[in-house]
Amino acid sequence: MAKLLRKLARILGWTRSSYFLMSTFFATIVLIGIVWWPMVEDYVEWFDPRFSIWAQMDWLLLGIFAAMSLLIMAGANIRADFLIVLVGLVGGLVIESWGTQTNLWFYFTRERPPLWIIPAWPIASLSIDRMVRMLDGLIANQAKPTKIIKWAYWIVLPAFLALMLYFVWPTIDKSLTVTALILCFFLVLTPTNYRLAFLNFAAGSGLGYFLELWGTTRRCWTYYTYETPPLFAVLAHGMAAVAFWRVADLVLIFRPHLKRILLRPQAE
Repeated sequence: MAKLLRKLARILGWTRSSYFLMSTFFATIVLIGIVWWPMVEDYVEWFDPRFSIWAQMDWLLLGIFAAMSLLIMAGANIRADFLIVLVGLVGGLVIESWGTQTNLWFYFTRERPPLWIIPAWPIASLSIDRMVRMLDGLIANQAKPTKIIKWAYWIVLPAFLALMLYFVWPTIDKSLTVTALILCFFLVLTPTNYRLAFLNFAAGSGLGYFLELWGTTRRCWTYYTYETPPLFAVLAHGMAAVAFWRVADLVLIFRPHLKRILLRPQAE
């Protein structure tokens, strides 16, 4: 059994950092459950004792949880992942503050923003980082896919900007919305790496679909359009992934000493 587990760990790219990240992940969930216990009670009340527990299991949530757990453990490195987590926390807080303060979306707890949702952002950021690395490994150093991706970038991301402008237009008089639009237009119109930008957008949107499907159909959060989910919300996860990646990259450019510290090979 131990030999099988070691083999599985090698295949999935688990390191000592992987177990640390997973332990932190579980500890965060437990802490949220303790601090916001009434929210847990509300969720449990949905279960009806007249029906089988298996028929009432939230399989979508369990699937998302399992997938993200495996992803964050793959090739984990505490040094490199620290910056991703930090940017995800700050970025998530900014995004949630913008959306809830302008009423583009709201949570069932009516908090603006709810602090219990913020830890989900760095977990998602780590998952996206792993997906991007896997995708990049498949297409790196291949001229044709790189050309296709460049064309796809200038089709998909400007289309997202048009969709974003349409979706947030009811709040165009809000300074937070104007700032978000300026930032997104700037990021899209000043690409630094077409391949990584597009892969972050694609991976973020892919993960975002399942997160938004769960959140909107369970009424955990609701958009002003009441769609479950709106296309903008799904693709916005991709744009957020691009923004987080660019910020982390910018930090390493302007603080090269951090690059030496964070990306230094770690003994596993």
